[in-house]
Amino acid sequence: MAEIGYITLLLALSAAVYGMVAAITGVRRRFPELLLSARHAVMAVTGLVTLAAGLLVYAFLKNDFSIEYVASNSSRAQPLFYKVTALWGGQEGSLLFWVWILSLYALGVVLRKWHQNRELMPYVIAILMGIATFFLALITFVVNPFARLGFVPADGNGLNPLLRHPGMTFHPPTLYLGFVGMSVPYAFAMAALITRRTNDAWIRTTRRWTLMAWGFLSVGLLLGGWWAYETLGWGGYWAWDPVENSAFMPWLAGTAFLHSVMIQEKRGMLKVWNMVLIILTFNLTILGTFLTRSGVISSVHSFTQSNLGPFFLGFIGLLFIGSAALVYDRLDALKSENELDSLFSREAGFVLNNLIFMGALFAVFWGTIFPMISEIVTGDKITVGPPYFNKVVIPIFWVLLLLMGIGPLLAWRRSSPKKLGAYLLWPFVVTFLFVAGMWVFGVRKPVALIGFGTCVFVGIITLLEYVRGVRARRRTAGDSWFEALPTLFRRNRRRYGGYLVHIGVILLSIGVIGSSVYKIEVRKSVRQGESFTAGDFTFTFQGMTQERSPDRDTLIAQVVVSKDGQVVDTLEPNRHFYFASQQPATIPSIRSSMGEDIYVSFSAYDPQSGLGTFQAFINPLVVWVWIGGIVFIAGTLIAAWPDWAEEKRLAEVRFRRGAAAASRL
Repeated sequence: MAEIGYITLLLALSAAVYGMVAAITGVRRRFPELLLSARHAVMAVTGLVTLAAGLLVYAFLKNDFSIEYVASNSSRAQPLFYKVTALWGGQEGSLLFWVWILSLYALGVVLRKWHQNRELMPYVIAILMGIATFFLALITFVVNPFARLGFVPADGNGLNPLLRHPGMTFHPPTLYLGFVGMSVPYAFAMAALITRRTNDAWIRTTRRWTLMAWGFLSVGLLLGGWWAYETLGWGGYWAWDPVENSAFMPWLAGTAFLHSVMIQEKRGMLKVWNMVLIILTFNLTILGTFLTRSGVISSVHSFTQSNLGPFFLGFIGLLFIGSAALVYDRLDALKSENELDSLFSREAGFVLNNLIFMGALFAVFWGTIFPMISEIVTGDKITVGPPYFNKVVIPIFWVLLLLMGIGPLLAWRRSSPKKLGAYLLWPFVVTFLFVAGMWVFGVRKPVALIGFGTCVFVGIITLLEYVRGVRARRRTAGDSWFEALPTLFRRNRRRYGGYLVHIGVILLSIGVIGSSVYKIEVRKSVRQGESFTAGDFTFTFQGMTQERSPDRDTLIAQVVVSKDGQVVDTLEPNRHFYFASQQPATIPSIRSSMGEDIYVSFSAYDPQSGLGTFQAFINPLVVWVWIGGIVFIAGTLIAAWPDWAEEKRLAEVRFRRGAAAASRL
């Protein structure tokens, strides 16, 4: 099986190289049959990589421990579900998974866009197959997932215990779907530069692909935070960890890109800047893969060590230099069609939005790579922790949040400050009264007052936009309130789906403020029957039980939580010890409510003395982080959901144009 898998990878690599060469040669020599064979090569790569991934999963299911990757990430007692997900549990398999997702994206592009974008497609295929060639070369010649051991162990080491959680099961796939998905708009952007078709056609073609990739990246970040909260036992969901940051940076650049392209679509401006943003976004996805898979950083999210660093750095350098050179060579084709008419306009608001996003991106990037730079220059690795990020990045995001509310109110070309001020008056008054009420009820921390006040202010403005839209719909079409709102979403998904994304950000921000400003943490060592307090709650250690299953031992603590003498709940934090990997895993116990989470974990237990060491956290409003994330994703889905009638009409137009272009070849 290992030999078949390796041969499959070799064939996939050959097909990718052929597809890249055939696409370029076919378009340069005006050879349609060669272009068609390049399209078929994409299909072949997809089929071969799918077969390779399937063979590796089959090896996991059959407990084929002669394959090193299987022996390192599975065991006989490992549940079936985790044998399948072990495909992306380690370095070799995750890179194979990366290529598989890329092949699926490439297949989707050639199937859906072949007749609509004939002049761009040869270069799109060449670029996507070039990227596939790099990753296939890595897993064929450097980190082969089908490499055999010199012996066959009786059992494997098992999957890392921290990966045995639904959050970590789906976190890498969604993150990779986001990372790899950004290759599609990048490929179309480069194709547009090569062909000098630098209008907004490539943006419109890839808008939903970009939204889909950005949405997956958002889901991946959310699931990563949920996994950290549910498994690591430190009471938080975001630690500004280097791997977290490596996924967050392309999200920041991608968010800036999604906003910036609206100016090019509407006014024909910022063409160079949009190219820079998509190049930056895609390069950051490769950097993120490099940081998580090269072993150059230490992280609770990173489970691999390797020698892939030089290969990734070389590839990133090649991508960046090649893309930058192409942009420079096409500057004459990237001239803006219009100029900024006023600093008080929607265009100016988007530009400011982009500058702030870039400021946040630079702050996160610098804090992430500085330890590596420090180690190279001085030999000492300096840790850059949450205090730096909270001090530098958080204020930037409050400005972004405020701009998120005001920006949509600005008109294209020029806005009236007087009208804007009149519109903002009532939201400001309501916000002032809300903040005053918080003060009266005892909220004194400036961070909470400013943060919650900003959320209320932006939330009111966003909701009023829905009200304005519904009123306009009722006035023009006579719809009822219940008919008008769905119609708004159906007729302008991009705008009103975007507003729903903004509401999700507001709800998420409320959760972040509450859980960071008012978090209570207590660490205590107590014996059975003893108690300790955290905030208004009393925690009583009732005892410890032990359970054994085929693959692990589990210690389960019983902790009774009470408030004002009344029992609230009994929490059962536990600690696993896995036999195959000889590794522990601490699983906290959490009682969630709309107002606060009660979070308990234990890190040590001495059976001789009966002494257990516990950490208890009171985390206000954490549930709003997850609710906000769900609303955020719902808004993204609405914004990306196609209008099938319009899609069909545009497809017919593009098909006719594509047929005409093909005839010229």
